[in-house]
Amino acid sequence: MSTPLNLAGDLIATDFEGWSPELREEFERNAYNDQVGSELLSEDARVKVWMITVPPGGRLPAHRHILDYFWTALSDGHSLQHTDDGTTRKVSYRAGQTHHLYFAPGQYLLHDLVNDGATELRFLTVEHKRSE
Repeated sequence: MSTPLNLAGDLIATDFEGWSPELREEFERNAYNDQVGSELLSEDARVKVWMITVPPGGRLPAHRHILDYFWTALSDGHSLQHTDDGTTRKVSYRAGQTHHLYFAPGQYLLHDLVNDGATELRFLTVEHKRSE
């Protein structure tokens, strides 16, 4: 990542602390995985709209964001997120909460999403395709 991103939540670990060898291997395997949600609901020339659902204790595998996007939480909940720079964040969500991320050319975010709460996590995520 070239410049810091405005990531949600609180930093709880650095330097890959608590990461299993299997998790690190998955991040290497999924370095270019562009499936950022559970289900692609819609796509046209300008946007991709994703539904994300993660049951309690479940996980959305590591995936790479390169497009500006926003997510809106559809439910309250809590997650842990690992990022390829070796950090882990704890994030709490409230239904209706929205967060925007913007990427400079060449910048990306490679992370996973672990449901660390007792309720299903649900998000709508919209990626903005770059105009040529």
